[in-house]
Amino acid sequence: MKYSRQLLATLVACVLSGPVAATAPNGTPPLALAEHYHTQLDLPRYWVSEKYDGARAWWNGSQFVSRGGNIYHAPAWFTAHLPAETLDGELWMGRGNFQLLMQTIRDHRPDENAWRQVRFMAFDMPAVDGDFNYRQRRLAEIVDASPQPWLELVPQQRVPSHAALQLLLEEVTSEGAEGLMLARDDSRYRTGRHQGLIKMKLHQDAEAVVVSHQPGKGKYRNVMGSLLVEDDTGRQFRLGTGFSDAQRAAPPPVGATVSYRYQGRTRSGKPRFARFLRVRPPE
Repeated sequence: MKYSRQLLATLVACVLSGPVAATAPNGTPPLALAEHYHTQLDLPRYWVSEKYDGARAWWNGSQFVSRGGNIYHAPAWFTAHLPAETLDGELWMGRGNFQLLMQTIRDHRPDENAWRQVRFMAFDMPAVDGDFNYRQRRLAEIVDASPQPWLELVPQQRVPSHAALQLLLEEVTSEGAEGLMLARDDSRYRTGRHQGLIKMKLHQDAEAVVVSHQPGKGKYRNVMGSLLVEDDTGRQFRLGTGFSDAQRAAPPPVGATVSYRYQGRTRSGKPRFARFLRVRPPE
């Protein structure tokens, strides 16, 4: 069997650097992805942290790479003296600033003043061979040794019960957080979704692609009334709430990916009380 030079380089990097390579053969980072929370979790084995409303970013030792494999063009002073190790984390500007963050980090000519508000919240070290406890100790050492104040370690805590976890979720959500993340203390870093990484929100979120614009009625007669969207299973449904007047006048284009919030599903599998959240910026 013949292998491309790119694939061979990736395989060699995986052997030399640990359990996870710097990037996949197609240039996308091999990220660990979270499963949804359920009460059967062995909660004492999990560390709990805030789920940030930012942009997932993979620091490969020289650049920030998006989930889709594109480069975030941070200013040179922002990346200077960051560690050579691979880090998994989130570029973040504080709660409620997602749109401003995306405008900042997607600009190929970085806005120096805007970037001074950005922090890189480091969550994990994918190339370190060890469980989450060990990786967190290594990560804490790396962050403590860094001269860059915008490199921060994501705070972790233990929560004694599922009832206490629910209360914590309600508290941080009321303060503007997106939700909670749970990381199992004995888990290795693994690409894809697995029970070692869990996300917990008050509402369920998902994404769908815009198929068409449905005309409005009444006060929305001359603007968009709803979006016909299609999820990754091929199921189509309408999103008719959650839009500002400006968004109805200039709706997301056909083909755009949008995020929506819902509360469970109907017997046919469609999301209940689906509500538009935002357009997902291209990565």
